[in-house]
Amino acid sequence: MPEPMPAAFPPAFLWGAATSAYQIEGAVREDGRTPSIWDTFSHTPGKTAGGDTGDTAVDHYHRYRDDVALMADLGLNAYRFSVSWSRVQPTGRGPAVQRGLDFYRRLVDELLDKGIKPALTLYHWDLPQELEDAGGWPERETAYRFAEYAGIVGAALGDRVEQWMTLNEPWCSAFLGYGSGVHAPGRTDHAAALRAAHHLNLAHGLATTALRSVMPARNSVAVSLNTAVVRPLSRRPEDLLAARKIDDLSGGVFHGPILHGAYPERLFEATASVTDWSHVQDGDLAAIHQPLDALGLNYYNPTLVSAADADARGPRSDGHGESDFSPWPAADDVAFHQSPGERTEMGWTVDPTGLYDMIMRYSREAPGLQLFITENGAAYDDKPDSDGRVHDPERVAYLNGHLSAVHRAIADGADVRGYYLWSLLDNFEWAYGYEKRFGGVYVDYVTLERTPKSSALWYGEAARTGTLPPVETAGRTS
Repeated sequence: MPEPMPAAFPPAFLWGAATSAYQIEGAVREDGRTPSIWDTFSHTPGKTAGGDTGDTAVDHYHRYRDDVALMADLGLNAYRFSVSWSRVQPTGRGPAVQRGLDFYRRLVDELLDKGIKPALTLYHWDLPQELEDAGGWPERETAYRFAEYAGIVGAALGDRVEQWMTLNEPWCSAFLGYGSGVHAPGRTDHAAALRAAHHLNLAHGLATTALRSVMPARNSVAVSLNTAVVRPLSRRPEDLLAARKIDDLSGGVFHGPILHGAYPERLFEATASVTDWSHVQDGDLAAIHQPLDALGLNYYNPTLVSAADADARGPRSDGHGESDFSPWPAADDVAFHQSPGERTEMGWTVDPTGLYDMIMRYSREAPGLQLFITENGAAYDDKPDSDGRVHDPERVAYLNGHLSAVHRAIADGADVRGYYLWSLLDNFEWAYGYEKRFGGVYVDYVTLERTPKSSALWYGEAARTGTLPPVETAGRTS
């Protein structure tokens, strides 16, 4: 029998990698930058593994030219990064610090010079501490401050950056930051988490309007969501109801107002014991429901749930860090289970079918919108061999499986325009510190030397050819 043809992606498909400011930049006290909530959180004893912080991270602030050259050498044609809000607006309000904006101007110029398309995320969890001191995302004023910040960055970079994302994973900002407290700012208040979710939605809508007022019409505005791919443990009615509740709390709370202009009625009913939703004011839903040009989807693993037994209520294995507090408001009647199958170093199940299901779900939720996989990747226990090479066959297999799922979705009619590997570099992995390595490029945290892993070389070959190479060849050209 003839060998099967390799999976070919559309010619204009974007092959990118993604990062976030606090995880890679370092230089936390340079050029006017002030603390964000992650500076404060990581410097609080007991909040991060080993007491790790992003003070230096992987020093991308000083090494960005080398990092861009590395992307170009690999063959990537797109790069998604985030802007540090407190580097641009140290207090979260008022005029910009031009030295902070200048870093991003230099970065964008370097990317364009190397033929790499920049994709800019305005917010990847690093709220200026001064705004948190004033109440943070549970306070409505933060949404207006974000819109002002969006306008500043849009005016500065909108002539050269065409692809924009307002927020990255607002679920994490709201429910891990204010619900379970495993992320900054570390608060544990479910009512505050739901208020934060709404004000993040409002911030997205106001920022979308602000961006469009200062940027060329050709630019694309999107948001990146990490809606859970929720699966019931069984087809029992009570397990189906549990799955619907978590789907509303992970997806509907954001894509409801953003895509459809309304929150799910079931969400109001399910959370009535926590909040009366009086923080939703007249005109908010219209402000949130702005037309989008694209939608970013972040995926790592599916979520398996059931109704909780009376003697075993609350999350058991929701995969979002160690905490005595659940990130899920009014969901102590839901139990979380480990999905079967191979697991990454994070303990997350490897299941590409979840990515396919997410893509097809949003093809239905948002017909006509371009879709981008703005994060997908895995942590493994990567180590250099005696020759200094880093072979990571597990990640190669992971990428092959998930990119095959993307290809299948495209073949089935989904308009997926690009894929961003999480992450370009090993980096500060939030509360896990430097224990978990997601990078395609290995970083020696002592010398900060970068070494492309075999997965990065495999992915680079896919980017250059537009097809998925055989996994057996990974690393042979290292």
